[in-house]
Amino acid sequence: MSTYDARNLLVLEGLEAVRKRPGMYIGSTDTRGLMHCLWEIIDNAVDEALAGFCEHILVVLRPDGSVEVTDDGRGIPVDTEVKTGLSGVEVVFTKLHAGGKFGGGSYVATGGLHGVGASVVNALSSRLDVEVDKDGATWAMSFQRGTPGVFDGDGPDASFTADNTLHKRGKVKKGVSGTRIRYWSDPQIFIKGATFAFDELLTRARQTSFLVPGLEIVIRDERGDEPTEEKFRHDGGITEFCDHLAADEPVTDVLRLQGDEKFTETVPLLDDKGHMTPQEVERDLGIDIALRWGTGYDTEVKSFVNIIATPKGGTHVQGFERAVTKTFNEVLRASRQLKQADEDVIKDDVLEGMTAVVTVRLAEPQFEGQTKEVLGTPPVTRLVNKVVARELKAFLTSTKTAHRAKAKQVMEKVVNASRVRIQARTQRDTQRRKNALESSALPAKLADCRSSDVERSELFIVEGDSALGTAKSARDSEFQALLPIRGKILNVQKASIGDMLKNAECSSIIQVVGAGSGRTFDLDTARYGRIIFMADADSDGAHIRCLLATLFFRYMRPLVEEGRVFTAVPPLHRIELTNPKKGQEKYVYTYSDPELQRTLADLKRRNIRWKDPIQRYKGLGEMDAGQLAETTMDPRHRTLRRLTVDDAEEAAEVFELLMGNDVPPRKEFIVQSAYDVSVEQIDA
Repeated sequence: MSTYDARNLLVLEGLEAVRKRPGMYIGSTDTRGLMHCLWEIIDNAVDEALAGFCEHILVVLRPDGSVEVTDDGRGIPVDTEVKTGLSGVEVVFTKLHAGGKFGGGSYVATGGLHGVGASVVNALSSRLDVEVDKDGATWAMSFQRGTPGVFDGDGPDASFTADNTLHKRGKVKKGVSGTRIRYWSDPQIFIKGATFAFDELLTRARQTSFLVPGLEIVIRDERGDEPTEEKFRHDGGITEFCDHLAADEPVTDVLRLQGDEKFTETVPLLDDKGHMTPQEVERDLGIDIALRWGTGYDTEVKSFVNIIATPKGGTHVQGFERAVTKTFNEVLRASRQLKQADEDVIKDDVLEGMTAVVTVRLAEPQFEGQTKEVLGTPPVTRLVNKVVARELKAFLTSTKTAHRAKAKQVMEKVVNASRVRIQARTQRDTQRRKNALESSALPAKLADCRSSDVERSELFIVEGDSALGTAKSARDSEFQALLPIRGKILNVQKASIGDMLKNAECSSIIQVVGAGSGRTFDLDTARYGRIIFMADADSDGAHIRCLLATLFFRYMRPLVEEGRVFTAVPPLHRIELTNPKKGQEKYVYTYSDPELQRTLADLKRRNIRWKDPIQRYKGLGEMDAGQLAETTMDPRHRTLRRLTVDDAEEAAEVFELLMGNDVPPRKEFIVQSAYDVSVEQIDA
């Protein structure tokens, strides 16, 4: 048995401030603070279980308002502590910052840290009785508001006489040990409505039984007409806890991410002369995390330090969240599930549907305050990050059949969560970008961009839904918006304003541009810096571009005059090289038949072969997203033609000639121009 006696107890300071400032130690003086006191006593028993010396803990809520906690651990030291001359029991219950968790020889990882738990509970109790089974005997001592003594009856109102003697009250069998603590909270400290919350106690007990496999915790409530008792024991540990917390159908099995690390910490320690001196101490950090993804959308992450819950997280949770987010981005990029133009997934995407239990064990963790809601030990972030990244990446990239299938499912879930988030943000940004001249809702078929920077944003008006699908994948959604149109829009040169506004395609374009039309057109309120027509490189595509140019020239002319309207120039041909030279692209694109002939001649001269037949694009839909981005949409590689107006009156006459109601002049123009067209240039 590990030695645990008064020599392991270090006294740091007195107890005077606790009753004056109870909130500094227990957070509040209502039910929450009352429960915190109980946790302190229970956690001391659990620390014995963590050290391997306790298997059973009994908590009893008595009808008289008291609570009793019994454990079968090693028992509080009963011998005399050398420096104070007091018994170990009196030291633990009357001296702040005194206990077996300072010297480093009795506990490696504990829930209690500051050594104030038992003494604070004692100071805030009108009566506390402690019995210790140790060394073949039962030892007893009582306290009134922190002062040791003897009560001549039951309850806190019995007559009290001060006495710091540790009384011996009988014998126990050899090898039997344990501690029984019963106390009555002081009504002078706690508000009238403060009471022990049975359901909260059950939740905490169940949680602890998961975290300490093999520990049995019994909670008994004797306050009602019929006693209620619940028993908890879970040998499956945090894997079983994770399954218990999860409410949805699993996408993955429960994963265990485990590792042991070391770090060096500078801490003040007492030297032989009683002075506090900083010393370098090497710490062991045990990391054990259970997590799973389910089909739902809620996130449940429970975190613990030495089995003490840290509901507000801390450095261990920070390390965990950073690691899972970074690891998913790395693996998704490497597996091409996230393309170069795609945004990184963020923490919320990864945590969607996740249930996780994050536990770390280390000696003397730094908490933010006695309530231990936040872990503050800085090196924990880096080390948890390291372990989680290593173990999670091994799972996501595993070649085992079972693991590979689960990993693929969870990565798809994360990517889908990212896309839904981006889509929702886009919709919100669309609402913010509206102005008074726009109608209440933009067309549903608009795939808007995220940026609200008008100078940077671009609107592509795309021919056909098939091309739209490819364009969505090819665009940079940060600043490139897409609006599909079906076939050929109305010839607005012939139609009236009323007919134009009734036309779904024309009204959608005007609505999306967002600056009005005709006389009311306001260039300053346009939602995009550039308008780009993107149609097939054939006669139908040319006709569509002509119809669009007519709409913009007639009803949104300032955009054209300012040089903000363009037509995209998709390639006509793709040449696949069979023996490209070093640094040369495998594919060469050309945009006209003469350019194709020149390119082929140049390749032949340089002895570069190509694959026959050469691909000729009939439409945008024949390209995949990568080809469309590289040739037509990516600002670094594309070619755009700007629509300009040198003479507005002459341009208006040309539009009227080609698109207006008067047919004979147009027929004469076509007949005369036909003599200037060579047969080879006809796309037939």
